[in-house]
Amino acid sequence: MHRDVRRDREPPGGIHPLLAGRFSPYEFDPSAAVDDHSLGLLLEAARWAPSAGNSQPWGFFTGRPGEREHERVVRHLAPSSARWAADAGLLVVTLARRYVDDTPLLYSEFADYDLGQAVAHLTIQAQAMGLASHQFRAFDLEGLTEELRPNPGWAIISMIAIGRAAGEPPESRERRGIADLRSAPWSS
Repeated sequence: MHRDVRRDREPPGGIHPLLAGRFSPYEFDPSAAVDDHSLGLLLEAARWAPSAGNSQPWGFFTGRPGEREHERVVRHLAPSSARWAADAGLLVVTLARRYVDDTPLLYSEFADYDLGQAVAHLTIQAQAMGLASHQFRAFDLEGLTEELRPNPGWAIISMIAIGRAAGEPPESRERRGIADLRSAPWSS
């Protein structure tokens, strides 16, 4: 039985339980569907993410098992991610709008950063809904880009598998210490 990690863990340092309970599973329950309402809530959460100049330079291509869109994505997964991601109730391809159409004019120099904000909102919303998410880049980027043919100026960045985690979350997760976060970028 799946354990609700939000209730089983005491948040470290007083951070919100949704953040403390988040983990990236390598196994999803293939029988757990992500319905239209849930998909709408996930995208709504991403929609409310902050962005530079309110440019909102993100986009998502979604596919659920049994949908044509899912098959279009699954065929480009690397073997390492195909073993677990294909069982998720939802696959999301993330895109950033970097340029204005097919010109060298930047649409947003912060597009990738802002997409990260939107993905963070989406993943925490998933956690709040009892869903797990696993962000990854183990797929054929060239093949997927050819398959999906994003509009000019848009670039595929990553994917997210979302669904109900199968099995138990890890007992502990090693994270870098706060002191390291503050000192690692500096040489002295």
